[in-house]
Amino acid sequence: MMQNSAARDEYGENMAAASILVIDDEPGMRNFLTKILMPRCKRVEQAASAIEASAILDQAHFDLIILDNIMPGKTGLEWVQEQRRVGLFADTILVTAYADLETAIQALRLGVADFVLKPFRANQILNSVARALDRKYLRRENYLLKHELSAEGTAARGRLLGKSAAICQAREMLTRLAPLPTPVLFTGASGTGKEIAARTLHAQSERAAMPFVAVNCAAIAPDRIAHELFGLVDEQDRRKDGLFLHADGGTLFLDEVAQMPEQVQAALLRVLEDQRIRPVGAERDIPLNLRFLFATNADLQQAVATGRFRADLYHRINVVEIAMPLLRERVEDIVELAALFMEQFATRLGMPALELNEETLLKFSRYDWPGNVRELRNLIERSVILGEIPEEFSGTGAITGSAAIETLDLVTQRHIMHVLDACEGNRAEAARRLGVSRKTVDRKCASWGF
Repeated sequence: MMQNSAARDEYGENMAAASILVIDDEPGMRNFLTKILMPRCKRVEQAASAIEASAILDQAHFDLIILDNIMPGKTGLEWVQEQRRVGLFADTILVTAYADLETAIQALRLGVADFVLKPFRANQILNSVARALDRKYLRRENYLLKHELSAEGTAARGRLLGKSAAICQAREMLTRLAPLPTPVLFTGASGTGKEIAARTLHAQSERAAMPFVAVNCAAIAPDRIAHELFGLVDEQDRRKDGLFLHADGGTLFLDEVAQMPEQVQAALLRVLEDQRIRPVGAERDIPLNLRFLFATNADLQQAVATGRFRADLYHRINVVEIAMPLLRERVEDIVELAALFMEQFATRLGMPALELNEETLLKFSRYDWPGNVRELRNLIERSVILGEIPEEFSGTGAITGSAAIETLDLVTQRHIMHVLDACEGNRAEAARRLGVSRKTVDRKCASWGF
């Protein structure tokens, strides 16, 4: 066991998690490769011919394929070219005893990851496998990073903050759902933190070390969304891995799912039911291991009623719904959120933090925040950049639609009484949500004559 662990450490975590298919008509070579790979990889399977390998690929997906170039019936390169046409998305290592320039050029054109000459030692093939897998995952990380940077809403980071009843309820539901594979639908107005909630769920799950891929369905052109999600095999047999495949093993978050075109809705329903995708232009399905999360700020039931969203897909994704509250419904969380955003932007922008005094916080609590948490975040960022809080929220501005400035004690009283109302007078529960002791709440209430 210790030897296996040392071998895994030597060649990295990518090899330890890899699934590999060995294709060779010589039993001795197949067994040799299997023997040296099995202790170091998650799964290793064998095929004695191109026909047998094709049948295996119809049922399972592999991270890497090692194949001999000289086999009965067709060469390894001919088989790769044929499989690219029907949908081969695994990287390949070609093993051959005959190295000529034409074979090497053809291998490069077909996207073969490496070229290993016979005879070879065990460490040569292991290093080749490690390099191929490292490149594969580096490409994936690079692609996902570019997707993340170019996607709308990349600011959705951090924790699901707040002690309000609505947020505590949502947080408890996330904890309950984290270990389960169940799809979750996040609903709520724009800016209420649906993506942050989805990321929180992923971080608490057993998939936390795997990718979290967020896709805004409204931000991708309708004629491109199928290619972006499912991948593509083009006329030259070149492949483009889609976001489904890049997210494999992790969590896929489909935001603004109500904006998904009807034909893609039908394909998504099939993916949810079978956990398999078929890239555009391919002839073979690829099995997946994905957790699906969805979000929308639209009324999906109304969309179903008007024919804009498939009823069967709605019932498939709406297994569990988590409704994210409006910011004005969780006023007691504004102080914590504003302080966090102020600290984040002052640090990130290298600019001084601004004072959030009692007058500013009182005005924050009285504002409706139609853009919810996102609007608060944007306001704080803009304030740090400009070096001042907007006049309507600062201590020098007038309080819109209400009375004059109140004292800090009155602001505290208003906040505690609001939480007590939400807890139906239960002081112990109010103290828990406020993050203070029960004695503090009792003492404050006594000083106010309650």
